[in-house]
Amino acid sequence: MDKLNFINEELDKLKEAGLLINVRTVEGPQGAWITVDGKSVLNLSSNNYLGLANDLQLKTASHNAIDTYGVGPTAVRTIAGTTTLHKVLEQKLAQFKGVESAVSFQSGFCANLAVIPAIVGKEDVVFSDELNHASIIDGCRLSKTRVVRYKHGNPKDLQDKIHAEKDIRRKLIITDGVFSMEGDIAPLPEIVEIAEKYNAITMVDDAHGEGVLGRGGRGIVDHFNLHGKIDIEVGTMSKAFGVVGGYIAGAKRLTDYLMQKGRPFLFSSAVTAADVAACIAAVDTLNKSDDLVKKLWSNTRFFQDRIKQLMFNIGMTRTPITPVIIGDAKVAKDFSQKLFDVGIFAQPIGYPTVPAGKARIRVMLSATHSEKDLTYAIEHIEKIGKSQGVI
Repeated sequence: MDKLNFINEELDKLKEAGLLINVRTVEGPQGAWITVDGKSVLNLSSNNYLGLANDLQLKTASHNAIDTYGVGPTAVRTIAGTTTLHKVLEQKLAQFKGVESAVSFQSGFCANLAVIPAIVGKEDVVFSDELNHASIIDGCRLSKTRVVRYKHGNPKDLQDKIHAEKDIRRKLIITDGVFSMEGDIAPLPEIVEIAEKYNAITMVDDAHGEGVLGRGGRGIVDHFNLHGKIDIEVGTMSKAFGVVGGYIAGAKRLTDYLMQKGRPFLFSSAVTAADVAACIAAVDTLNKSDDLVKKLWSNTRFFQDRIKQLMFNIGMTRTPITPVIIGDAKVAKDFSQKLFDVGIFAQPIGYPTVPAGKARIRVMLSATHSEKDLTYAIEHIEKIGKSQGVI
């Protein structure tokens, strides 16, 4: 008897439902146009919001760091020591976010796995938006705390549920800043008001807000002018910053504590010097100019206005994340393949990443796109949408 036969059965089920993910191969650097599976395609699937992933200044900084520090950190920072580069990045991130301190991690996912179990445990309750990212869900599981999910972006439901809880040691409210599959923004001012009323700790994962919202891309806290009101800010360096890594920003006592208690910090090697140097260059770029952020938003308005005029359903997005909602997963997958056939790389997203029946093509806009690029995409999305009966 084949003890792993269940794997074949599960893969067959995913294929039959149109949910089997096709991982494409990218041959070369990120940009507006990239080579995927040997084909030149317009890139509408990347989180490279500002086009920094192939920026010359970032690449130069990375090369120089390799010459100075080599290619690997060799162990965790608490054992092998940390580099001056890691400390510089953390100082610059704290300044950029307008907080006392920041501590860096291997990814945004690792940052959530570090902070949630360190802050709450079995005696506590986490109040979590029902559409929060998988890394928040997994961080809550690791903490063994009880999780109360509130309706997506619904402050009233959050208040009702937090009011119903009695005799709790700690309350932690967690929300994404920008929701990665919907493109909408958390109602952070209302969340802060509820947290203050019920003495709850506040945490926001700003992975898709940095480089997008706020002054020069400083994120959702800056967007709503809530500096000093959010206890824990989680960020990533792999999206708008164009590199890799994550961080937590807030009070110095918080970051000091996480360097003692955050398991990914304590038990996994640090990000390489080359990556950290590129991250520093990315932060410096945003500190110098907001031109890329302005270009990103110009492209967003151009694309979304025309897609809405064609009567596509793009949900409640308020950011460059543009979900072209199809519904059926098989139709969405076929839609994506037809786009690829005409030179457009836009991946389908289905269950369990999004709810069943709400499969979509998630279009990710970037400052690298030209108006000509976006017009090309709009024309073909319209043609395919009509041929499939989506519009």
